[in-house]
Amino acid sequence: METAPVAVIICAAGASSRMGGIKKEYQKLDNSAESLTVLGSSVCAFASVPSIGVVVIAVPENGENSARSALPPLHAQKPKIVFVNGGKTRRASVFNALSCLAAYKPQYVLIHDGARPWVTCSIIEKIIDTVEKHGAVIPLLPLTDTPKEIEPQAAFIKNHLKRANTGIAQTPQGFKFPEILHAHEKAAQADDEEFTDDAEIWGRFCGKVAVIPGDPQNRKITYMEDLG
Repeated sequence: METAPVAVIICAAGASSRMGGIKKEYQKLDNSAESLTVLGSSVCAFASVPSIGVVVIAVPENGENSARSALPPLHAQKPKIVFVNGGKTRRASVFNALSCLAAYKPQYVLIHDGARPWVTCSIIEKIIDTVEKHGAVIPLLPLTDTPKEIEPQAAFIKNHLKRANTGIAQTPQGFKFPEILHAHEKAAQADDEEFTDDAEIWGRFCGKVAVIPGDPQNRKITYMEDLG
């Protein structure tokens, strides 16, 4: 099997419960006949980057046909598109995809939310450049409001956080492949811990994560109105 220097995982296995069960990744970005779907837009962005050899898409169980129908025709030989069943959580879905990718022996992997259709080639290439230097990297948007940490199960502020020292994580998040696979193996055994993204898993089991400036246009679709 051909080695892929850079691989991509796109997480599209969720139930889209906040959209009333309408699978957001398969919705068109607008009403025009030529419009790409949310998932198709992401795949096309990654497909345009030459160093990316394989894209693994995590989908609901038995959902490969629906996912394929949401993609435009891709005429180039690369990247190879592979589908894998997701798990009960996002972390489990990513772990399934990482395990599938092991056969391709990539050096690096980018992990992306399927509901972020406006990712650009520019930010993808910056992530690849930075992960080659630092081993782990995410795009981070600065906060415009002042964040507060609250006490668990209580309506009281626990910490007044400094806005300059915090940010909003985006995807794709890039990692050295063998290390993030090993970190996910450890995370799968940590039943008492909940991880919100892959950078947290890397930070817990591997080390520091570099940051690059995020893109305000690289937003995530959560509700139907976000498609507008």
